[in-house]
Amino acid sequence: MIDPRAKEIAGLQVMLLAVGVIGVSMSGPLIAAATAVPALAMSFWRSGLAALAMAPTGLTRYRAELLALPRREVVRSCFAGVMLATHFAAWTAALKLTSVASATAIVCLQAAWVVVLTRLDGARVARRVWIGVGVALAGVVVVSGVDFSVSTRALTGDALALVGGVFSAVYVIVGGRVRGQASTTTYTLICYSASAAVLLIACLAAGAQFTGFSARSWLLIVAVTLAAQLLGHSVFNHLLATMSPTLVSMCILLEVPGAALLAAVFLGQAPPIAVYGGLALICGGLAIVVSAQEEREVPAGAPVG
Repeated sequence: MIDPRAKEIAGLQVMLLAVGVIGVSMSGPLIAAATAVPALAMSFWRSGLAALAMAPTGLTRYRAELLALPRREVVRSCFAGVMLATHFAAWTAALKLTSVASATAIVCLQAAWVVVLTRLDGARVARRVWIGVGVALAGVVVVSGVDFSVSTRALTGDALALVGGVFSAVYVIVGGRVRGQASTTTYTLICYSASAAVLLIACLAAGAQFTGFSARSWLLIVAVTLAAQLLGHSVFNHLLATMSPTLVSMCILLEVPGAALLAAVFLGQAPPIAVYGGLALICGGLAIVVSAQEEREVPAGAPVG
């Protein structure tokens, strides 16, 4: 007999996953539309505004937890923030140089990097997890249409997207470790603050403009923060307490067809038939990974970060 409580929790997780996927699916199109905002500036503001949004609750209701958090977890949270900052800088720059489809497809290799890094960390990864990741990534390729260009500009963007995926994988893995000891609010406040600090230094060092934008640009910055950061990253960080980094990264793959389907709903851009085939493959890969959770990744080495 199915435990009603377990069924309720599973239903809540599915709902949160849907919110998170919709949030991150809006990231690429919104960032690409903000042509007047430099990559570093967009990265800084989405981190900084998200940290400000978490601060009132984090510094009041969670003040005791924040002060009592072990130094090791604070360092890990800050390290995750540095990884997030690097991911944002590379990913946002990639969207300025190559197509949204290409950049999204490559950065979504994050799911594969999570599995590889988990294995290198000494964990046992079930064969079905590898198969599931492979099937899901095939779905990403089908949706994106392998829209890779051979121009120097586009290749640079593709390379940055690849780097962004690697750092995103480390960020998710470390976040999964910290979430075992800290609440979502405490972790994200530290992580986003560290990310914003690193990106502000990068903006100043590079001489990148990060103020004086038009009203439209500020609106896009706020939209990215609300959708991709607070409803996307924060929701996935919350789920890391009860879901493995591999499974969370697999769910993020739904961003690829999600962006196409959102464009169909809000922009009237009917997605190609390949989107539905790719979505089926991604969901199939997810199902395989979920079924493999009985053979969970068992840590055998030192934690990352």
